[in-house]
Amino acid sequence: MNRILIAEDEERIASFVQKGLRANGFATTVAPDGDTAYDYARTGGFDLVVLDIGLPLRDGFTVLRELRQARVTVPVIVLTARDSVGDTVAGLEGGADDWMTKPFRFEELLARVRLRLRTATRTPEITVLRGGGLSLDLQTRRARADERTVDLTAREFVLLELFLRHPGQVLSREQILSHVWGYDFDPGSNIVDVYVRALRKKLGASRIETVRGMGYRLPT
Repeated sequence: MNRILIAEDEERIASFVQKGLRANGFATTVAPDGDTAYDYARTGGFDLVVLDIGLPLRDGFTVLRELRQARVTVPVIVLTARDSVGDTVAGLEGGADDWMTKPFRFEELLARVRLRLRTATRTPEITVLRGGGLSLDLQTRRARADERTVDLTAREFVLLELFLRHPGQVLSREQILSHVWGYDFDPGSNIVDVYVRALRKKLGASRIETVRGMGYRLPT
């Protein structure tokens, strides 16, 4: 299943795109700002990015430029309200693979997504993630803590994958909710804490640290 990152701060549009892509068999994650979009896109865990230009914290042009500077080759479709020739040229020259202006028809976006996924030349994917005495095989979906094999539920697997792709980085509850459960999940829920406790019980209490007032991290 192809994974698509939707970098969009307008919740209505993000939800519209996310629901449409999921209905057509894609796995999706929403990033509501440029910093989150950049961090997620750098992980190598996505097959394509739908990128809004007018993002808070770090605009889409900056995200795109810095991704290309970091040699991240994931295909990027820019989705923006800006329709000037100058903006279009700047986006394409900055490394975008395609450009769509708002308002747009979802059917056209879907066709462009499928086209970019077919034509993308991708580098070999990492199949085993390692860190902090843990390993996670993305193909066999097996987790190991030191020499122990650990059985994980589907949600626990995705949560551990997120931590292993961001070793040493503090992940907020909102970031975890967005990646593991989707942005339409109740932000007031304690589901993140419940699943972190479950992972600690299976992997070891010291594997995931609590950063008070900020979130959780996997020690390096």
